[in-house]
Amino acid sequence: MIALTAVAILIVLMAVGMPVAWSFAGVLAFLSIAYDANLNTLMLQGFRSLNSVILIALPLFVITGYLMQSGGIAKRLVEFIEVLVGRRRGGMGASMVLASGIFGAIAGTATAAVASIGTIMIKPLEERGYPRGYSAAMLGISSLLGILIPPSITMILFAVVTRQSVAACFAATIGPALLLIIGLILTNRFCAGGLFKEVINQANDDIYNKISKPKAAIKAFPALSLPLIILGGIYGGIFTPTEAAAVAVFAAVLIGFFIYRDLTPSRLVSGLIGAAETTGSIILILLFSFMISRILATERIPQDLTEAVGAIVSDPLAVLITINIFLIIVGALMDDVSVTVIIAPLFMPLMVDAGVHPVHYASIVACSVVIGANSPPVAPILYMACRIGRVSIHNAVMPALMFIAVVGMPVMMITTFVPELSLFIPRWLGFI
Repeated sequence: MIALTAVAILIVLMAVGMPVAWSFAGVLAFLSIAYDANLNTLMLQGFRSLNSVILIALPLFVITGYLMQSGGIAKRLVEFIEVLVGRRRGGMGASMVLASGIFGAIAGTATAAVASIGTIMIKPLEERGYPRGYSAAMLGISSLLGILIPPSITMILFAVVTRQSVAACFAATIGPALLLIIGLILTNRFCAGGLFKEVINQANDDIYNKISKPKAAIKAFPALSLPLIILGGIYGGIFTPTEAAAVAVFAAVLIGFFIYRDLTPSRLVSGLIGAAETTGSIILILLFSFMISRILATERIPQDLTEAVGAIVSDPLAVLITINIFLIIVGALMDDVSVTVIIAPLFMPLMVDAGVHPVHYASIVACSVVIGANSPPVAPILYMACRIGRVSIHNAVMPALMFIAVVGMPVMMITTFVPELSLFIPRWLGFI
């Protein structure tokens, strides 16, 4: 009962506008009083948990995202993809989805993708006949490819709090990511001829006349080489995810300064400040979550939760459905970091008892975050996409729910009930 009260307190604090990190602090204060915990001991244990080489990758990938945004890398990626698929029906929307996917394969974060891809593409989409609310909704859900396509900051957090292999968690979400990309492109193609009429006017056509495919490919090659270097290095055993993050920052600086020349010293400083603010917030959340998790583990809350759910539903299939529903509901009320570092470890023992591999569970959690981050009432990514697109959230809610129902939910169900979709690549690469 105390644990459920703590979750309710977290939701209420976030709902009233309390910063996420301090919402976690409030929950920690409540649990410390309720269980008479020693804060000095908890602080020491929390610091030891943060003292991890793996977590060094987190700020480095955040920095990479900011540098891609200010260094012209995202712009060249979008231009290249537009030239390839932009003329076809639904091509402009497909360009947004593919650009978000490639961006996610470099930066590992959804917020950077929303800011970068949205700033570049919302206006051209409107010129092609796409309603702004629809574009914002599609931007919101496609930006979550940054969580599914490795490297992923969310999967780094999941691996740290559940003590799993980062590389295995990275590989587990590739299959669901490909399904999401295909689903979004096909759905958008149908909508472009059904819900609204896509048009190619002279201004749009000039884009493709001025830039040939070879020229666009040459300009985009440095940007396209980044995911190849990062993922090839990780899965080829050349360097660890942490080392890959350092390589990504170094490459982004070189490309931004010396190849595209869009990155200036002032933009670099601005990006580093933004990355520091983002990282600081995440680290505070992690510190408080580690301390909360220690209290819950000491009081055997995960075990009690497993026994309680097991008493209600004993069939493994029913357990999977129950946890999926819970993850979606919680994801609609909390941000992705909160779901990953608090809720996901809480259900780990129950999922293992139901026969679910921890790496498979990682991809289930990632899919739930994709749905939750775009579901009202909290919907942090959808709200951000609406701000970037300068459109009211009311115009984006129905298209967002449509994408969730037609694409997001089926992908999550397939991921949940077809374990090989998540386990094939990690097993093939020898991570599990």
